[in-house]
Amino acid sequence: MVHYKSRIKFWLLVVVALCALLGVSPSLAPAQEKVIKIGTIFPLTGPVALAGQRCKAAVETAVEILNNKYPNIKVPLADKKGFLEGYKFVLVHADSQGKADVGKAEAERLINQEGVWGLIGAYNSSVSMPASFVAERAKKIFMCGASSSAALTQRNMKFFFRTASTDEIESHEFVEVLKWLNQTQANANIKTLGLIYENSVFGKHAAEEAKKAAAAGGFQVITDVPFTPGATNLDSEVQTLKSKNPDALFGAVLGADYALMVKTMKKMNWIPRASLNYCSGYQDPVIAKQLGPDANFFMGSTGYSPQFAQMMPAVAEVEKIFKTKTNGVPYDSDSIQESVAMFVLAQAIEKARSLDPETVAKTLYAHTWISPLSLSGKVAFAPGGQNKLSLSIITQLQGGEYKRVFPKESADSKVVFPMKAWDKR
Repeated sequence: MVHYKSRIKFWLLVVVALCALLGVSPSLAPAQEKVIKIGTIFPLTGPVALAGQRCKAAVETAVEILNNKYPNIKVPLADKKGFLEGYKFVLVHADSQGKADVGKAEAERLINQEGVWGLIGAYNSSVSMPASFVAERAKKIFMCGASSSAALTQRNMKFFFRTASTDEIESHEFVEVLKWLNQTQANANIKTLGLIYENSVFGKHAAEEAKKAAAAGGFQVITDVPFTPGATNLDSEVQTLKSKNPDALFGAVLGADYALMVKTMKKMNWIPRASLNYCSGYQDPVIAKQLGPDANFFMGSTGYSPQFAQMMPAVAEVEKIFKTKTNGVPYDSDSIQESVAMFVLAQAIEKARSLDPETVAKTLYAHTWISPLSLSGKVAFAPGGQNKLSLSIITQLQGGEYKRVFPKESADSKVVFPMKAWDKR
């Protein structure tokens, strides 16, 4: 018996020695952790880095709520810890730098090397386009919060879903605003339109949709001005606008480019009578604060701003968590859509009771999803992946706040028209 015990002890020592040599623990391996890896692709550096960083924080906020228990937060799945019988989300982040080729390469890395289950992104439409093709080939869900190019949901994809509005929808809204101004403002007489847009998938498609909507609405586009994203100088572009002097201006200008556009307009002492802007340049509360009074009287389509608090009461508790990740900066129209995308995806996984991407995709299409962080309160997807219940309000910056001006039933303020000249502010 003593000899037998000695042999056992000897072999145990051999096992321990071998484990030490191989760098592994001799203890039994723990049960595999139940996680779902989600890759995010956002512009964390570059000219729209501030927006990208907030989009990243928005996904992190949703995952923090989904992975833990927050009974005081009134969004689906917040009142339980984890979901799908104990699964948790784990995020793997990637920086697209706002560049299509980098975003595509990062999508491939996240899927092939990191082994992510699905992707969320990518803010820039020019990045979402190739990155989502990568996901589609791999049969991976791609949840798109804020990219607005209408072309993204016109590709008959099975695994692509977008929660926000599109530049096609916004173009028609903008034209309706011009008609409304003509009807309600004395001597408005808006007839001509100018376009300024970044030379990208987003900007080009926004300009195309603007031209179609303008023609349908009876407005004449008299100047069409593209520019290179990340520009250091917009003098020639704004000078072109000034020389043509359109009654109204539609701008597809993001981030720092938007701030530069406004500053250049002031430097050249020119401003249109009305200006409506797509996406996050106008919508960005940080840029609006940086511009100060110069930001006032511009308008745009807005899915959320802090001034919407009474209309969207569930946002407040979620936004408290979001602000801990953004140094106190609140949600804007784009970042909140990334939280919406994550919450809707989690609901679909829970509803499907499956991690098979095809099953989850079919489930996303088959149901209407509760979405307290959306103006409409719901999300539902049409063929191609567009949220057919997306809703926004036309706002105008007045005194640094996003005032609701159109449509009438949603308005809380009167529109300032025409825009005040620079020397009269």
